[in-house]
Amino acid sequence: MAETKHPECVQFGQRLRILRKQKGYSQEGFALHAEVHRTYLGGLERGERNPTLTVLVKIARALGVPTSRLLQGVGGGDDA
Repeated sequence: MAETKHPECVQFGQRLRILRKQKGYSQEGFALHAEVHRTYLGGLERGERNPTLTVLVKIARALGVPTSRLLQGVGGGDDA
């Protein structure tokens, strides 16, 4: 059975990929820096995974941005 992607997860994943690439990280390099598994990060970027608060904080710290910036525009809102 195919897994249904939630629009919010897809939006978050797209935002994460953009921010990661802006910082010049490969997926593997960023996963190491953020202390998350590479395949988990890939699932987040594809909108297949729903991140926990702990993972959101790790990713934000690794990117050097506020956690709220990761969620801007997700779910139709501009601010989180």
